[in-house]
Amino acid sequence: MEKALIHNKLSVKDSYLRRLRNDIIANKYLYILALPVIAYFIIFHYLPMYGIIIAFKKYSPRKGILGSPWTDNYGFANFIKFCTGPYFWRVLKNTFLISFYDILFGFPAPIIFAILMNEIQSKLFKKTVQTITYMPHFISITVVCSLIVSFTGRDGLINDIIAFFGGTRNNLLSAPEYFRTIYVASGIWQNIGWNSIIYLAALSMIDQEQYESAIIDGAGKLQQIIHITIPGIAPTIIIMLILRMGSILSVGYEKIILLYNPNTYSTSDVISTFIYRNSFAGQQQFSYSAAVGLLNSVVNTLFIIATNAISRRVSETSLW
Repeated sequence: MEKALIHNKLSVKDSYLRRLRNDIIANKYLYILALPVIAYFIIFHYLPMYGIIIAFKKYSPRKGILGSPWTDNYGFANFIKFCTGPYFWRVLKNTFLISFYDILFGFPAPIIFAILMNEIQSKLFKKTVQTITYMPHFISITVVCSLIVSFTGRDGLINDIIAFFGGTRNNLLSAPEYFRTIYVASGIWQNIGWNSIIYLAALSMIDQEQYESAIIDGAGKLQQIIHITIPGIAPTIIIMLILRMGSILSVGYEKIILLYNPNTYSTSDVISTFIYRNSFAGQQQFSYSAAVGLLNSVVNTLFIIATNAISRRVSETSLW
């Protein structure tokens, strides 16, 4: 019986290898084209994962990864240090809130924008608006942050508007309560046009006869959007939301580092900036920073798995 099972497993394996070999021969040029992409992911994404083990060690550049000793508590000392440290709840709260506000306001913005653009009849006006809204995406983040600093300064444009309506001038970036609003609003301005491209593509795939039938039945624009447009792009929206949930704790550090200061740490300090400061801003706690980054990645993975499972059960649309 056992020999029969082993024989069956070997037969299945040989059959699979034979099909794979035949497929490679039949589509050899496609596989050759895919080789650079495969090599890129192996070299820059999979091989560097070997360095993850420094999160469980007292890493020393002089001793190297293998020569560095393991940490206490079975290698989990760095994780325990972060989870019980004084900044854990602050950086976790700030990361979640900024991501939550970005999803709440930033995620629907390109969808609404794409739907509005889809209703424009003038091709010239439509292309002009698209070009203008795409442009901020290609501006360097350093330039964008310089503009934000200039606009939110005491003598900046935003304070000019506030003063015009009788308000008091204030350096908005020095006020912790305004940082998240500035971060999310500037992100919407920078990416709304670029992020709408995929939704515009999805809108172009909707059968136009549905709109004609709805007009004959007396449906207005709002009813057409609710009952035809949104259901038509719902699978795309769900997929994009799943992908966005997979990076809920990955708030980019570049923009925050260029905008925050010690006065706003209470609302602006996130996991990525915390890792940056502990790695490169004088402290150089590489093992500790690697542990925080690994924990961050694990939580992101759990979020994307959970969101995908919920989506598959509720809407039958999922990544896998």
